[in-house]
Amino acid sequence: MLFIERLAIAETPPLDRLRESAYRRESGGFAHGERYMSLINVKDIRKVYRVDEEKIVALGRINLRIEQGEICCILGTSGSGKSTLLNIMAGLEKPTKGSVFIAGKNVTQFTEKQWALFRQRNIGFVFQSYNLMPTQTAIENVAMPLMFKGINKRTRTKEAVHMLKAVGLGSRMMHRPTQMSGGQQQRVGIARAFVAKPKIVFADEPTGNLDSKTSRGVMEIMVRMAKIHHETLIIVTHDVNIAKYADRIINLHDGSIISDEPNQSIVSLDEEKKEPASAAVNE
Repeated sequence: MLFIERLAIAETPPLDRLRESAYRRESGGFAHGERYMSLINVKDIRKVYRVDEEKIVALGRINLRIEQGEICCILGTSGSGKSTLLNIMAGLEKPTKGSVFIAGKNVTQFTEKQWALFRQRNIGFVFQSYNLMPTQTAIENVAMPLMFKGINKRTRTKEAVHMLKAVGLGSRMMHRPTQMSGGQQQRVGIARAFVAKPKIVFADEPTGNLDSKTSRGVMEIMVRMAKIHHETLIIVTHDVNIAKYADRIINLHDGSIISDEPNQSIVSLDEEKKEPASAAVNE
């Protein structure tokens, strides 16, 4: 569970007001309603791995800006550097050179403790392999980010129930991961990612373990949820069909951006207004 721990899905003490204030100073937390020219600003990022005497360039001088509320897809084949770029933006890896600014703060200078607090407040994750706690119910898995923020059990259970209904799992709330299909597990993962109302959700190959029909339903739920709440969604994928759900497609090849184009998402705003996110997938 080390990987989950690094993502701050690990228990930390509740933050009272004084500690919350200190957190803002230390980790660059930002309040609801604050505005910046770009939510994420990647500046001259370079990542080089050393294997024995050989240097492998995973990313070569990446410059990128992502706005609040943008649905952005980083598209590339295996080895293109797309997951490395996501990991650096999310603070899971350090760049060899360059900086990442989120909400005007240079997060590449954060300590592990600062990153953990920052993720708790601002970031959600959707994983290819779901990363659900196998002994916990859907409600308990979804409520976990709220528990780590010090929210009382009654409130976090209420929020978890609301989110599970929103992703079409109203009748699966007491089920454990082993009692659910892959698509249902990923919808639990989506509910968990969005329950704490993050500013940014990172989704790394979110449909990699799903069939094409289930993938469509999962993507519609995730994109609609981000659009409805004006949250930034960054999707990493090798699949051009998944990229079609984004408002913007950034194509990576051999560690460099070879194209960066706007896209008309196949999830339309008109449909979004007509029906709730849960309507996209049946239970």
